[in-house]
Amino acid sequence: MGGAGRGVGEGRGGGGGGRRWRAVMAAGDGDVKLGTLGSGSESSSDGGSESPGGAGAAAEGGGWAAAALALLTGGGEMLLNVALVALVLLGAYRLWVRWGRRGLGAGAGAGEESPAASLPRMKKRDFSLEQLRQYDGSRNPRILLAVNGKVFDVTKGSKFYGPAGPYGIFAGRDASRGLATFCLDKDALRDEYDDLSDLNAVQMESVREWEMQFKEKYDYVGRLLKPGEEPSEYTDEEDTKDHNKQD
Repeated sequence: MGGAGRGVGEGRGGGGGGRRWRAVMAAGDGDVKLGTLGSGSESSSDGGSESPGGAGAAAEGGGWAAAALALLTGGGEMLLNVALVALVLLGAYRLWVRWGRRGLGAGAGAGEESPAASLPRMKKRDFSLEQLRQYDGSRNPRILLAVNGKVFDVTKGSKFYGPAGPYGIFAGRDASRGLATFCLDKDALRDEYDDLSDLNAVQMESVREWEMQFKEKYDYVGRLLKPGEEPSEYTDEEDTKDHNKQD
């Protein structure tokens, strides 16, 4: 073993360089007999033993190196653990900020009911033009409009059909002509009953399509009466049946 160590040391510069190389090898392998760090005598070529002083120095140097390595390794693990904990806390904080704000927003609006939620479901009935105009969202919180002779409760769409909504012009009115011609001008709506007889086939088809869309989304509450037409009497059973169909 001593001869092999010397050979390696000599191959890298001989003399003192050989001793230092063997000392490193000794610290790595845990065999202090392979070399020395001090100036003590080396083992002879015939296999003589090294001096006790050199072996002690090598052992002491190896111990310090091992202690330093252990300290560095332990410190690295500690820093890694601290970094992982910090990342976890940061992620938890971001989640709390995101979902906490949403929760606060929901809580703030929980006590504010929309007009549709605060109103009871309207019983089925028929309307004249004058009666329909009362439900424009300003004089009455409920909002109705008519499409192709059918009256719908659009209160839950108040952000669209309310006084400040983009389609507020249709509230309390017969919206058929405006929807058929894609016109939001007030002049497109007539104050008297509109039989839509001057609309062409394409426009009438558009009116029917709008009617179907309103039926799917909003409550149908009755008919828009023609001048002189008497309203129908609806029983509670008919009213419940119609509402169940819409649900």
